[in-house]
Amino acid sequence: MSTSDPPSLSKWRIWPWAVALLVAVVLVAAIYLQPWSNAPVSVEAERVELAPATRVLAVNGRIAAQHTVDIRALVAGTLRDLPLAEGDSVQQGDLLARVDAASQQAILRQAVAGLDAALVAEARAQDALNRAEALGPNIARTERDAAERTLLTAAQEVARATAQVDQAQVQLDKHLLRAPMAGTVLGLTVEPGQTIDTSTVLMTVANLDQLIVVTNVDEAYAMQIKAGQSAVLQLSGEASTHLGKVSFVSQQVDADTGGLAVELSFDSPIRAPVGLTVSTNIVIDERQDAITAPRAAIDGEAVFVVTDGIATRRPVTVIDWPAGRLIVTDGLEPGDVLVLDAAAVTDGQAVRVLVP
Repeated sequence: MSTSDPPSLSKWRIWPWAVALLVAVVLVAAIYLQPWSNAPVSVEAERVELAPATRVLAVNGRIAAQHTVDIRALVAGTLRDLPLAEGDSVQQGDLLARVDAASQQAILRQAVAGLDAALVAEARAQDALNRAEALGPNIARTERDAAERTLLTAAQEVARATAQVDQAQVQLDKHLLRAPMAGTVLGLTVEPGQTIDTSTVLMTVANLDQLIVVTNVDEAYAMQIKAGQSAVLQLSGEASTHLGKVSFVSQQVDADTGGLAVELSFDSPIRAPVGLTVSTNIVIDERQDAITAPRAAIDGEAVFVVTDGIATRRPVTVIDWPAGRLIVTDGLEPGDVLVLDAAAVTDGQAVRVLVP
């Protein structure tokens, strides 16, 4: 009796291997031939058209007063009086603060006493000269000359004492701080009894009737910003916007930050707290008829356009700008079908256009 398997059983054992071999052959052939490579790829596209385009630089700024003055004492000492609170309105010349002036008042009194003594001495010298002149030839010439010299010296002493009084008065006046302009008190940072010096900022006085927006523009766009450019300004917490314009552009870039200081004014006066954040859109360029393309449609310096179902790479020239759509100045014409995602296709690839 044979020990070999029956023919039917051998066939069943060979069959799975044959199927596996067939599948492997089919996979190899598919990978080699890639029949799917010629199948059109679905892409979203748009038809190029001329339309108005605006190039806008978006930056954040803050509300500031156009006219602001930091108040510092002109002399060091103890702050005695501070009759104001933050938010108070002041007029030019109003008293803002008083520094203790006891020692300076003593100096002034001493100077006044010296002036009084000098005036008395001058009056006596004048009387002596008058008597000498009244005696005429009955007095020696030398005595009269001496009287004249004494009067001259007394007059010089009066002038010196007067200057000392004036100087002492000027120093005394420096102990009183007065408003240099009309405005509102901001940033009150001291208290009565505090010792201050000439570097201490006591408060800030600002004219809140003329508010502006201050911001910094990256130096990469410094050459694009010019005074007079229009802007749209939106205050933090507000849904509405305000129209304005660039009123000042610094001529110096900050070497540490790379920022260019810019100020913007409002077309109509507003009321807002100093320091409030403002979203600012500066209009750099406006064109009535322009071709634009989504940033995603641009692959380096080229785009893909669809012609007869084929994606073709086409060189273009664009204005690089921080925006979702860029202005194309060369390479596209109205009517071209532009692929919206350049990364989705390759040059010469068959595509099927989907309307976005």
